[in-house]
Amino acid sequence: MPARRPFLLASLLAAALAAAPAFARDKKKEKETDEHAHRFAVAGHRAAEGGEEALKELLLDARDPELAFLVVTGIKGAGEACGDRLYQKRRDLFDKARRPVILSLSGNDWTGCRNSAGRTNAIERLNRLRELFYSEPESLGKDKLPLTRLSSSPRFRSYAENAHWQVGKVLYATINLPAANNHYLAAAGRNSEYEDRTVANRFWLNRLFAIAKQDKVDAVVLFAEGNMQPLLQPANGLRALLQRTPAGQDGFAETRRQLQQRAAGFKGRVLVIDSAGLPKDARPAIAWRGNLGHLSVGAHAVELRVTGKGENVFSLGEMLR
Repeated sequence: MPARRPFLLASLLAAALAAAPAFARDKKKEKETDEHAHRFAVAGHRAAEGGEEALKELLLDARDPELAFLVVTGIKGAGEACGDRLYQKRRDLFDKARRPVILSLSGNDWTGCRNSAGRTNAIERLNRLRELFYSEPESLGKDKLPLTRLSSSPRFRSYAENAHWQVGKVLYATINLPAANNHYLAAAGRNSEYEDRTVANRFWLNRLFAIAKQDKVDAVVLFAEGNMQPLLQPANGLRALLQRTPAGQDGFAETRRQLQQRAAGFKGRVLVIDSAGLPKDARPAIAWRGNLGHLSVGAHAVELRVTGKGENVFSLGEMLR
């Protein structure tokens, strides 16, 4: 038996060496069989979990030259300052990234911000973020990716955080839907920020699906912080009569209804990716209802592969650290 041990070790080593480049070979094979195949990464609440150090690690890990782009949700945690100094530091950090970075706003970035008198200055901070992070028609990072912003429409000039871009046969877009019930405020009076942004988002979704139809794309992917529960089915008939009236307003209801209607009339796949929290030890997974899919990443950073079209166009790849 001892005499066979070197042969066994050599066999195991050969197997390990053969398996190591398997993932790379798979990626090469995808490119050879589908010219539109690509990979992208999306990171959830990394800043909320670990602040600047977590963001630095993420950007270092997502430097693969074959990665088409990286979507990052939020620039700061709830306990961090809302001042220009921190905003500028995070902007400088993203500018050093190797791959194109698209920032999807988090509610932590603006909805809870207050001035020195303790009053909310959420709208002022949101506008400042727009100036610092969304003033150019391109991504952040050293390798720029051209973007088209909602602010290019004169009527919605303020909403630069909503942007779309295309890679291969997939249309990607961000939409500002913060996690805390879409920043719907229950206080009396006009809910101006929420109402105005809902109008802008309605226009945005209509435009995106018009572009998708015109360009004959295979899929549409939406990135947002908040979980609009895109697969939630509305109650109707007897179930609607028996269902109790919810205690509070669902701030995502209108956007969800519109998205479901648009997805139903679209021939390709529609995937919604958000940063909703996951149960302990749970890993991100895509759930589908018809052609509409939903992926929550929590605080994780995940890579997705895009190949072919139809049911298998999206698949989860490696988890980034």
